Amino acid sequence: MYQKTFPNKRFKHTLQFLKKHVDTSQSILDLGVKNPFSDIMISEGYNVTNTSGEDLDEDHKSILNSETDVVTAFEIFEHLLSPYEVLKSIKSKKILISVPLRLWFSSAYRSKTDERDRHYHEFEDWQLDWLLEKTGWKIKDRAKWTNPVNKIGIRPILRRFTPRYYIVYAERV
Repeated sequence: MYQKTFPNKRFKHTLQFLKKHVDTSQSILDLGVKNPFSDIMISEGYNVTNTSGEDLDEDHKSILNSETDVVTAFEIFEHLLSPYEVLKSIKSKKILISVPLRLWFSSAYRSKTDERDRHYHEFEDWQLDWLLEKTGWKIKDRAKWTNPVNKIGIRPILRRFTPRYYIVYAERV
């Protein structure tokens, strides 16, 4: 997944936000297959279970059968056709979600080789906020950060001050 680059800045901000809102005594269902950030959470003392790669648009069993305290969805919702249905099916009382923000100067990401590695949604912060509100969640905290790249050009300059990631902590209303 991260052959050429490792998202150190994103992982650092995500971990700080997680630690701010979730105690290591709380169990976590992390949406998506086991990944480098799941390993980071486990190494920090969190009890993490991942979904097993099923199509979450079609199959909510792992979510419905989960008895965890918290659900995390880091860089997942932009890949789903219907994050509304996933959010409605969550039984946990707490959720942390991060999404890449829509960049007005860049088109939606689409892998040409992996049909599951495509962004159906390119969120703006208000869109994720509204989605959470409509599915019965109240946002308690949020943060944004940039993702500068060490390249030359207009887009790299814009990435230095345009927020790229948005993270939200919400509780079930």
